[in-house]
Amino acid sequence: MTARVVPDGLRSFLNTESGSTLLLLAATLAGLLWANIPWHDTYDRFWESHFSVTAGRYELGMTLKEWVNDGLMALFFFVIGLEISREFKVGDLRDRRVAAVPAVAAFGGMIVPAVLYYAVNAGGTGSGGWGVPMASDTAFVLGLLAVIGARCPEPLRVFLLTLAVVDDLGAISVVAVFYTRDLSLGPLAVAVLLFALIVAVRWLSVGRGPVYLLLGFLMWVAVLRSGVHPTIAGILLGVLVNVYAPPDTERLRAGELVQALQRDPSPELARRARRSVASTVSVNDLLQHLLHPWTGYVIVPLFALANAGVRLDPESLRRAATSPVTIGIVLGLVVGKFAGITLGTWLPLRLNWGDLPGNLVWGQLLGGAAVAGIGFTVSLFITDLAFADLPQLQSQAKIGILAGSVLAAGLGWLIFKLAWRRGGVCAPPSSSAADLDFTPEPPPPVGERDHVLGPADAPVTLIEYGDYECPYCGAVQPVLDELKARYGDRLRLVFRHFPLQQIHPHAMPAALVAESAAAHGKFWEMHHVLFSHQLELNDRDLLGYSERMGFFPWEDVKELERRVAKDKKAGWRAGVRGTPTFFLNGDQYEGSHDLESFVTAIDAAISAADAADARDTGDAADTADAKDQPRSRSSE
Repeated sequence: MTARVVPDGLRSFLNTESGSTLLLLAATLAGLLWANIPWHDTYDRFWESHFSVTAGRYELGMTLKEWVNDGLMALFFFVIGLEISREFKVGDLRDRRVAAVPAVAAFGGMIVPAVLYYAVNAGGTGSGGWGVPMASDTAFVLGLLAVIGARCPEPLRVFLLTLAVVDDLGAISVVAVFYTRDLSLGPLAVAVLLFALIVAVRWLSVGRGPVYLLLGFLMWVAVLRSGVHPTIAGILLGVLVNVYAPPDTERLRAGELVQALQRDPSPELARRARRSVASTVSVNDLLQHLLHPWTGYVIVPLFALANAGVRLDPESLRRAATSPVTIGIVLGLVVGKFAGITLGTWLPLRLNWGDLPGNLVWGQLLGGAAVAGIGFTVSLFITDLAFADLPQLQSQAKIGILAGSVLAAGLGWLIFKLAWRRGGVCAPPSSSAADLDFTPEPPPPVGERDHVLGPADAPVTLIEYGDYECPYCGAVQPVLDELKARYGDRLRLVFRHFPLQQIHPHAMPAALVAESAAAHGKFWEMHHVLFSHQLELNDRDLLGYSERMGFFPWEDVKELERRVAKDKKAGWRAGVRGTPTFFLNGDQYEGSHDLESFVTAIDAAISAADAADARDTGDAADTADAKDQPRSRSSE
């Protein structure tokens, strides 16, 4: 097994964000439908219902919509604060060079949309909504990238998630500084004192969960009373939560206690083992594991249901079509986000401030910049603050958010599709300038250990050096299937492993599973399963695919690794530096990876093989005639 490039905590965040997208979309559509049915007045009546919490002579009352926006969304931003804290302390943002590019890209993606919006609305009643197109919706963005599939590699998801962390931090700062009204200094001072008390309790290590929960709730109430939006309390509390990488001694102690508990169970030993095991994971990770599903699957969809309800009758659509607010938001999300993130990515790369994760290419980055224009959760959030007393502008802003998000998603999909048609190769960054004086050898002849489709006497042999997590390899598989169906026994396909562990963390485990399947006579079946599930190649996924085919994949790992390494070593000697790399009848194929280009090359190879056969047949006939000619002369 190889080390994971993407941490498990980040992988869990990615999975929950993308997994909750369908629920978020369903809630959005439900809100729109509810607001446009004949009984649409029930939508506003329901969410404007008043709900109060009373404790003695103290009462905290808000509408249901305010409880969602000011209360539950504070928990959402608390989770965002947890992720920000984790990324800065043990994640990608602790490395300046890794964080520099997505951080600058995030700032570009906030500033340019705001400037475009303000340029359209300067001097108008909607000028205060410049913050609406600044934020991206992480759940929708990652969900769309999951639909796009292998065309979007995991390094791009990590890049966009890092960008989203900075984007969320910027958006909540804008809310705190520019969208606070009727500031009350007394409650604000109480909030500051409570925050200082929480910091002191944390530093002195004298408090436990209930203490932090009580102080955090009181701070949220104080911030709510101060006029500052209470979600600020959520993100500040999240940033405070402790993050650490547990030392090896903690893990060893926990293991020893668990073993002792197995030998001699007792209540005291069980309590010590439980506390020791819990100490091996930071409080930040535990809270993210506990809360993130709730925010992703419950709170954000509920927020969408409460805020997405906007009338889409002909009159409101007509007004929105000419509204500077709607036009400014659409321009900001579609053009501003794309231009700002693209410029913000190019600038630090040009100035050598940082590096990209993996080996991303500009086609992928441009597609990611486009889909980052999907602004929903935070955009609706800021709309509610910017136009609190202007319901007509609220409606126009929401229509702009919906229209801009759909257009941004379509633009991203189009860029990914167009970039994909050009083909590409995944290669580790170190290979681009390596082996300048290297003279490649011909690839080894096809042997018994190779994975082959087609007869040995086929006139054309097409060898692929591939990687099961390489998006370009996944994209070319349907083309190879079509070629095999078209040429039949005149084409022999050969697959050899070339896993790029530096940029594809699941490539080696997937190759080992494919080799294990080959030992059970099921290589090509597993081959197609792996390429059909390129975003689902973790150990649990691979074990599931194997068990469904009736075998356990890790029986002889050393032998499997030896076979994969042999393929990769031979490929390296043949000049393979990226995936996919093809050899057509022993010569490296340099064409595009589309069907027409392959067909042209294969037809030429078949014609050359037929001509060579004809020449061989003619030469054999001439040789036979030459042998017979002297005998006929002697007989004369």
